[in-house]
Amino acid sequence: MRLDRCPSLVLFLALASTLVGPAALAAGRPNILFIFSDDHAWQAISAYGEARRLIDTPHIDRLAREGVRFDRCLVTNAICGPSRATVLTGKYSHLHGFYNNTNSKFDGSQTTFPKLLQQAGYQTAVIGKWHLVTDPTGFDHWHILPGQGQYYNPVMIRDGQKVQHHGYTTDLIADFSLEWLKQRDKSRPFLLLCHHKAPHREWVPALRHLGHDHDRRYPEPPTLFDDYAQRGLAVRDQDMSLEKTFTERDAKLTPPPYLTPEQLKTWNAYYEPRNEAFRQANLQGRDLIRWRYNRFLHDYLGCVKAVDEAVGKLLKFLDDEKLTANTLVVYSSDQGFFLGEHGWFDKRWIFEESLRTPLLVRWPGVARPGTVNRNLTSLLDLAETFLEAAGLPIPADMQGRSLLPLLRGETPPDWRQSFYYHYYEYPVPHRVRPHYGVVTDRFKLVHFYKPDVDYWELYDREKDPHELRSVYDDPAYAEVVRDLRKELARLQAELKVPAEAPKEAYGRLYTRPAKGPGD
Repeated sequence: MRLDRCPSLVLFLALASTLVGPAALAAGRPNILFIFSDDHAWQAISAYGEARRLIDTPHIDRLAREGVRFDRCLVTNAICGPSRATVLTGKYSHLHGFYNNTNSKFDGSQTTFPKLLQQAGYQTAVIGKWHLVTDPTGFDHWHILPGQGQYYNPVMIRDGQKVQHHGYTTDLIADFSLEWLKQRDKSRPFLLLCHHKAPHREWVPALRHLGHDHDRRYPEPPTLFDDYAQRGLAVRDQDMSLEKTFTERDAKLTPPPYLTPEQLKTWNAYYEPRNEAFRQANLQGRDLIRWRYNRFLHDYLGCVKAVDEAVGKLLKFLDDEKLTANTLVVYSSDQGFFLGEHGWFDKRWIFEESLRTPLLVRWPGVARPGTVNRNLTSLLDLAETFLEAAGLPIPADMQGRSLLPLLRGETPPDWRQSFYYHYYEYPVPHRVRPHYGVVTDRFKLVHFYKPDVDYWELYDREKDPHELRSVYDDPAYAEVVRDLRKELARLQAELKVPAEAPKEAYGRLYTRPAKGPGD
């Protein structure tokens, strides 16, 4: 329920909080555990059952079996910081003000769902990756990585104080989350944001997972050697390919600099014989791309294995403490990720591998077990979902919708049939041109703009599921283009999208000239 639709409820809650206190108001409300990964592709979760099966994730899959798997959860702006700000606020970048990862800073004074839950008596904590530059607000406890953080032996910031830790970061985040849960006030519900760095670039697995795949040769995506022939300059002139962008550090030809001597010894025992064989082979062309692809997947999926184990630890704790029945658990990622599709790694694009993110929700007694939902949903909806689950009104300026009806198996008649997307950051780090567009169940209409492009593309996912050919100029799609441009304008007006974003939205290096292909 939105605040603007029930002012009497706002007054009631304010009076009730004054009379009985927030702790009493929170009694009986569900605990909320929100597990969030960085760059975890839906293709790398076995619950999604894609034909190209890359990994088994039994603990994450458990949430799908016991809850709802959302198959079309979309992001508003497919990079880390903006997506995290959207989760906290329930708003698009142009309203919460965090546009990019190069010069944006989160305004912690604005309304967020953790603040509202905290004010209503929840004890709140965020542990792990934050990536919003400014300190967290709305949390009783925070223990975060500075910036991106590192995979081993990280420095973290605990309630404002820097602390040096030893170990693998994914394990540490899980352990610190469990530690906070064990020490919490058991008379009050909790909100815990357990946010992993993994499997972000440069994809550094735990030592125990080196060789987890026994040198498997992974199934290749059909578009691994995409030549971008039927798309415009923006797609052709990017810098995120396995062919041109993959570094020695990405390939583990150079070890991470933050390993201890003991860790480095185990690391080298695995990688160095394989690296030497690679150097001797002197691979070129497609053979080199295939080698990089398989090395990338070994490392990326090794990171995913540790995340899955961390999820298992938390779910076991809920079981052991008899908290499962009254805890809403959500697993998601800040956006999708390319795992070789189109020859790419990274995210950013309106294309499906990037736009679509995993979302699994378990809430016993509410979420129907084993359900698959294919409605257009979004990370934009999480703040509203958490607030309604806690029995709190939803602020009128939030732009998403609560997922609770969908969890119950009910689709409201006015549920969204289209979705607005907008990406800004350019030219670093991957030279992906700013673009915005409208997404439906079947089509994507996208406008690439700034600084040297200004053109439209249309994709028909029903006939072209890999999004290889723009049909914007095809006369057979003229009516589709006309309708989607009208719908795009409607969404921009409804969402209060400004006609022109501020210059700083594109990043601090925006004024530098773009590099040419291969530079």
